[in-house]
Amino acid sequence: MKFIHMSDIHLGTPGMLVEGIDPQARLARAFGHIAEHHADAVRLVITGDLTHWADPEAYAALKQALRVLPMPVRLMVGNHDDRAVFLDHFPDHPSDEGGFINHAEDLPEGRFIYCDTVQTATHAGHFCSARRGWLQGQLEGCQTAYVFFHHNPLHLGDPSTDMLSLNDADQAPLRALLKAHRDKIAHIFFGHVHEPLSGTLAGIPFSGVPSTVHQVIPNLSPSMFSGMAPLEPSYRVVLLRGEDVAVHQIPFAWEGEVIWHGNDWNDWAKEACGVSREN
Repeated sequence: MKFIHMSDIHLGTPGMLVEGIDPQARLARAFGHIAEHHADAVRLVITGDLTHWADPEAYAALKQALRVLPMPVRLMVGNHDDRAVFLDHFPDHPSDEGGFINHAEDLPEGRFIYCDTVQTATHAGHFCSARRGWLQGQLEGCQTAYVFFHHNPLHLGDPSTDMLSLNDADQAPLRALLKAHRDKIAHIFFGHVHEPLSGTLAGIPFSGVPSTVHQVIPNLSPSMFSGMAPLEPSYRVVLLRGEDVAVHQIPFAWEGEVIWHGNDWNDWAKEACGVSREN
């Protein structure tokens, strides 16, 4: 099974720039690349920060942009989003009994669980007892799970970024819940950090995807500030193959040269690479 993981598209009103970049033009380019190269993907999951300031026009633009995609899309909210405005434009989108944009679906490879980590008026993540109860029910009811968050559910060692992680009070009970079910959680996916990330949380593999707009440059020294730059954007192609999860980063906006090499042993001989043995 192939699916696409994308995050932090930060749409604004038409023509608005974010960190000097047009997020709508960038998203159109990403969607075009997906439609051309990965039309066989069974899902596209966008893990939040659908908009930059939750403008109604931004959600309307997203709804229009999604029409070019050949696969179903699963949307999540982030700290830059507003649930009410989101639901005004996507009224049929599922949510849980508490009004959180929590939802899940069962696919042949396992249960995909999409978690709402948003709290009003803060960029830090929250996952309260009600949401943990919902997640526990989803995990108890499946054999294999792939869990999606917007916020990174653990601190990453970058002091400024860690100010915006899932908050400390919610991290410990969420960690305990995830540990209790780690034998069935194949992978955790998140966005929010605008970095290419990978690691483990209590032994559970995770990956964080860069933004389609601006990227964060890790700063591992004590600081209150996060460095951002217009580095190459990307999305992820995830391949689920039995017990294995392979995550590929796709630099969809790269405009430089691509050199295609053969992979036979002799393709990398000095002579084939234009280097004489005398050199």
